[in-house]
Amino acid sequence: MELVRLRPRHAAQYRALMLHGYETEPVAFTATVAEREPLALDWWEQRVSDRPNSQQLVLGCFVEGQLVGVAGLRWASRTRRQHRARLFGTYVHPSYLRRGIGRALVDGVLALARERPGTLVVELSVTESNRGARALYESCGFVPYGVEPLANRVGTGFVSKVYMWRRVGDDGE
Repeated sequence: MELVRLRPRHAAQYRALMLHGYETEPVAFTATVAEREPLALDWWEQRVSDRPNSQQLVLGCFVEGQLVGVAGLRWASRTRRQHRARLFGTYVHPSYLRRGIGRALVDGVLALARERPGTLVVELSVTESNRGARALYESCGFVPYGVEPLANRVGTGFVSKVYMWRRVGDDGE
């Protein structure tokens, strides 16, 4: 297992893995295959930009050269919220579950958040019924702070989202 910050050269692999996730785990994501599949490769390249001032990054897990898991981190752009980052798009291919990859990815993005000066908080949302993901996030120190009912329409029903946060930095208080 190798954790690597994804770069534009990884965009095609990233796209393929995420489209697989949107298709096989539709309840877990707000995005859908129908929304993301038509996007040009440069959209995916921007998501994994290696520009020094990029407001987001994606950490990937490779096993024997194959991208099998990802987790993204996006920093807030508004002045009063720049101390916050959002964990997004966490996905591990089902063939690689229960191998510690999800934990390694979350720990990895938390470490990257700590490296960025001024970052105090990482937050996320997770589908309320996704017990495995919720347990992972709680084991990584995330604490729930609210539930959004009817957050996403999936098919003919709705799912709720649990909002969680975790402190990663110290502002001297």
